[in-house]
Amino acid sequence: MPEVIVHALSGRTPEQKRRLMKAITEAVAEHFEVPAAGIVVQIVESPADSKSKGGVPYSDIFKALPSRG
Repeated sequence: MPEVIVHALSGRTPEQKRRLMKAITEAVAEHFEVPAAGIVVQIVESPADSKSKGGVPYSDIFKALPSRG
């Protein structure tokens, strides 16, 4: 059965992750025409200082962004 792995930065709530896993499961079940019970979805979370884009850690990128307020 299908397995979907999502790589994301840490910080989402359990409810956000629950909704995402449900939506992914429903999409795979519909488009692959397989039972939802056999679909595995895994979220792999990384801290912002352990992931980079263009060689710059996300923790540094976030520091450079204007604060939202």
